[in-house]
Amino acid sequence: MNTDIALESLPRLTGEMTYTDYRRMIDNLLAENKTTGENHSEMMVDYTKMNVTRMNRIDKHVKLTDELAGFAASLERPQTWVVLTEAWCGDAAQIVPVMHKISESANGQINLKLVLRDQNLELMDHFLTNGGRSIPKLIVRDAETDELLFDWGPRPAPAQQLVTELKQKETPFKEAAEELHKWYAKDKTMTTQDELLTRLKTFTSEP
Repeated sequence: MNTDIALESLPRLTGEMTYTDYRRMIDNLLAENKTTGENHSEMMVDYTKMNVTRMNRIDKHVKLTDELAGFAASLERPQTWVVLTEAWCGDAAQIVPVMHKISESANGQINLKLVLRDQNLELMDHFLTNGGRSIPKLIVRDAETDELLFDWGPRPAPAQQLVTELKQKETPFKEAAEELHKWYAKDKTMTTQDELLTRLKTFTSEP
C-alpha cells in the first residue's frame, strides 16, 4: 500500500465511467475498428476483441465466494473504488469484471469508477508497479473521510510471479501472454477474489 501518498497531491479523475459505460464504450470503439488509447493497430484491436470475450465469460459464469459477497454486503461505511484500466489490457479483462461484481454485492457502499490509464497518467504515476504503469490498478478510499484505504494490482501475486519469471526467461510476448491467460483460466478468479477480500478485511475498519 502506498501510505506515503498525500491525498491532496492526487489529481482529479478524467473520464470516469461506470462498468456499464466502460463496456458500452469498448463496443462502440470496436464497431469503428478501434480500441482505447492512440494505438488502433490490428493487433491492439484483436486484443480488445479477445478481452470482450473474456469479460463476457466472467460476467456470465463467475460468482463471488460466499465469504467475499457477504463481507462486501456487510460494509457499513461507503467506499470509492477507482480503477485505472484500458480496453486492450488482458489483465484488466480478467480482473475488472470481478471488481464490478464486488461493487454490485455491496448494497451501494462501493462506488466503482473506471478511468482510462492513458487519460490519467498523473494519477497512474502515483501507483507504479516496479516503476511501470501496469494496469489494472485499484485505488480504494473512504468515501466520507477521503482516506486512502489501500491499492491493489495489477494482478494477483502468483500471476505477477509468473510474469516476472517469464520476463527473466525472455519469453516472447505472445507466448508469455498465452501462459498468463492459461493461469487465469485455471484459477477462475479465485486468487483475485481472495486477495481483494484480504485487503478489505485488513484495511476496512469502523471508527
